[in-house]
Amino acid sequence: MSNLAKGEGAAEVKSVVSGPVIAIGLTASMGGFIFGADTGQISGFLVMKDYLRRFAELKHDGSHAFSDVRAGVLVGIFSIGALFGSFGSGPISNHLGRKLGIIIGVLIYFAGTAVQISAIDKWYQIVIGRLMAGSSIGIMSVLVPVYISESVPKEIRGGMVALFQLFITLGILVSYIINFGTSHISNSASWRVPLGLNYIWASILGGGMALLPESPRWLLGRGRREDTLKSLRFIAGKKHAKDGFKLIDTQYQEIAAMVEIDRNLPKTSWFSSFSSRGKIAYRTILGFALQMLAQLTGANYFFYYGASNFRSVGISNSFVTQIILGAVNFIFTLPGMYAIERFGRRKPLLVGGIWQVIWLLVFGSVGTLYNPMTNKAVGAVLIVATCMFIVGFASTWGPGVWVATGEMFPLRVRAHSASFATAGNWGWNFLLTLFTPFITSSIGYKLGYVFAGTNLLGVLVVFFFYYESSSLSLEQVDIMYNDPHAKPWTSGDWVPPGHSSRHDAAKAKSHREIPTEETFENYTLGDEMGNVNHGNTSPSGVIHNDTRTTDYRP
Repeated sequence: MSNLAKGEGAAEVKSVVSGPVIAIGLTASMGGFIFGADTGQISGFLVMKDYLRRFAELKHDGSHAFSDVRAGVLVGIFSIGALFGSFGSGPISNHLGRKLGIIIGVLIYFAGTAVQISAIDKWYQIVIGRLMAGSSIGIMSVLVPVYISESVPKEIRGGMVALFQLFITLGILVSYIINFGTSHISNSASWRVPLGLNYIWASILGGGMALLPESPRWLLGRGRREDTLKSLRFIAGKKHAKDGFKLIDTQYQEIAAMVEIDRNLPKTSWFSSFSSRGKIAYRTILGFALQMLAQLTGANYFFYYGASNFRSVGISNSFVTQIILGAVNFIFTLPGMYAIERFGRRKPLLVGGIWQVIWLLVFGSVGTLYNPMTNKAVGAVLIVATCMFIVGFASTWGPGVWVATGEMFPLRVRAHSASFATAGNWGWNFLLTLFTPFITSSIGYKLGYVFAGTNLLGVLVVFFFYYESSSLSLEQVDIMYNDPHAKPWTSGDWVPPGHSSRHDAAKAKSHREIPTEETFENYTLGDEMGNVNHGNTSPSGVIHNDTRTTDYRP
């Protein structure tokens, strides 16, 4: 196992992966599964006969079809709800906690699903239900990763957050399979059953969260010292709670020290994220741009409108095509996590972007030059091009952008800047889902050329503006962005001051770096937590070098 918080002044301890830690990761990641399931359902609903009959518009020939406006609103309103939910998640979690915030998100999701299931023939009722469901997903998309990162040991924190992302792709795949299974039903069960199954996924999340402890960091931040210890004991597990006093003590003191630092930091606002000092505005805008460009890759074009799109090329059962796309997305997310750790952050984004450009050009050219309705070979090429595009996206831009925006912001503005970056994701998601039907109706498969251009723009932004942050602590990333000699295109060779290489910096047990305004907290901790205020207890209950007065036994 790796060591805890090397180079950040925390004590080195051997962390333990317990059963409760695994339970936290699997249970909380169900939020990602719900996210993916709801995302994958709507494209199938749009081509189901009963859904069309009830909520689409009646044409002159007696058939039913969704207009571009109605289809765009039905799909895009979910993103508007998620946008509001992501912004609202901060106040909710700060006042009520991460755990209760997630449970509130589940309850909102229950209500939104009920509104949709109970709809008879009013399409705006579906809109209201999806707006509510979207707001709950917005809350979960922020709070689930936060809860996991604040609760599990650092040694497996990255893997647990990656598990959340993996569950999103799994949810999409499962929703495609369920839609395929119900698509032959002629009545409302074709779409009500998939919606009803969402109650199962949400119940697993809500019920599981009720049994799990609150984030220890949030608890201690509210001065709830005993509850913090109970949470740490639960996370450590029964065996280690009895034998691992040193582990729990170290974790407790590390959390308490960081809580004290946060308490002494200047209060920040949204305006702080656009300060020119410390290159904060640069990073905030870059984070927004990366999230925006992730949407402009065109991935959600295939996921949201996949069934409708491939029905137009003459494939009798487009749900099968969706399952293929979902499986490719899920399977290639796994090597994507490895690639980001093995090859760094920039290279996968650059290579993936170029790969996506190539296959989007194939998609646009073949679809434009040949008639897919009269040539099955053309339809096959379009599906292959789509799958190859998703291979690139799932293994590079899909996970890579979330990793990038999670590493580039300094502590004091991290919450605000990350929220702004996430707004770029949800906002552009809405715009694309709203206007894609109009654009597709106007230019058809030439949309592939448009997305090829935006992918190329993404490659240029990464090359000229994004710094390589692999193998660096968050404090070292902050120093790199503030180093006038560091350039994005050569940042992979940048080495923290006092070290011969990034590998050397990662192995170092302790070191001092030139602090910046945003990283001064690293230098108040000392080489061990006990070096501050020896023998005293801080307002948060930090017990320095004296664990005898604290009982860590269950």
